[in-house]
Amino acid sequence: MKLTTRGHYSVKALLDLSLQPNYTPVAVKAIAARQEIPAPYLEKLLIEMRRAGLVTSVRGVQGGYKLARSPAAISLGEILAAVGETIEPLPHHQPEPGQAEDWVTFTLWQRLHQKMREALYSITLADLYYDARSWQAAQGEETNFVV
Repeated sequence: MKLTTRGHYSVKALLDLSLQPNYTPVAVKAIAARQEIPAPYLEKLLIEMRRAGLVTSVRGVQGGYKLARSPAAISLGEILAAVGETIEPLPHHQPEPGQAEDWVTFTLWQRLHQKMREALYSITLADLYYDARSWQAAQGEETNFVV
């Protein structure tokens, strides 16, 4: 599976939101500047994630986007699905009835797909946050959060 720019930026944006004290709203421009994401593109991604119930928007001077749930309740699989990323196997592929090898590889790919899906839905924003912090500490870096 290859994570596209769309998926990568979406995860980065939600990780950024997870750092906010009490998950307060953050302006798109602030997230875009910190994470080096084009603001108009980020806005479109956040709108898709709002429709999926991952973020909420707040109007006004102190407005912006914030997480709709705690980081531990938002999975990587949900984020990717919200912006149209997919890990689905080839559609309508059926092995040849007389080819045992085709059935074996077909079954293998089905199992791998299921395991990948389970993994993506078991990894949360909180897990990614702690992984990034641990890596930064191991590198002796200050804990800024540009991923």
